[in-house]
Amino acid sequence: MRRIVAVLAALVVVIVAGILVYAATKPDSFSVQRSASIQAPPEKIAALIQDFRAWAGWSPYEKKDPAMKRTFEGPSAGKGAVYEWDGDKAVGAGRMEIVEVTPSAIVIKLDFRRPFEGHNTARFTLEPRGDSTTVTWMMYGPSPYVAKVMSSFFDMDKMIGTDFEAGLASLKSLAEK
Repeated sequence: MRRIVAVLAALVVVIVAGILVYAATKPDSFSVQRSASIQAPPEKIAALIQDFRAWAGWSPYEKKDPAMKRTFEGPSAGKGAVYEWDGDKAVGAGRMEIVEVTPSAIVIKLDFRRPFEGHNTARFTLEPRGDSTTVTWMMYGPSPYVAKVMSSFFDMDKMIGTDFEAGLASLKSLAEK
């Protein structure tokens, strides 16, 4: 019996060590992006992105916890606009600040406080193509070791990408009205 327990314990140690070594080989940064074609001019779409109050109409994260606390600071839209949220475990807590606005891009500093601390960048690009605009929603940043371990079990690109796809579909619906 002791031999079986010892073998099982050794097996668990080898599996855990293997996961930790595998995680250490993962990249030090991550990037997730999705794109959609929207039948609207870039200015109309940009107005919905750079006004955090408008996110209630299209962001998938707004729908995950309708009761979350929201605060807005700075200008109502554009560079310097700030949005802080504090919600349930589905959305956590954090802060976004628009740090750059150009005709073709909106860049947001994205800081998560909960459930895990993280400091990332979200970037929306707007490429006019005839009577439509290709909108790309991207998030990128460092991948600390804990995130590398988690990504050994969860496909972060698929999890976040699915949210981006839903958000872009809602943005499309709203902008094409």
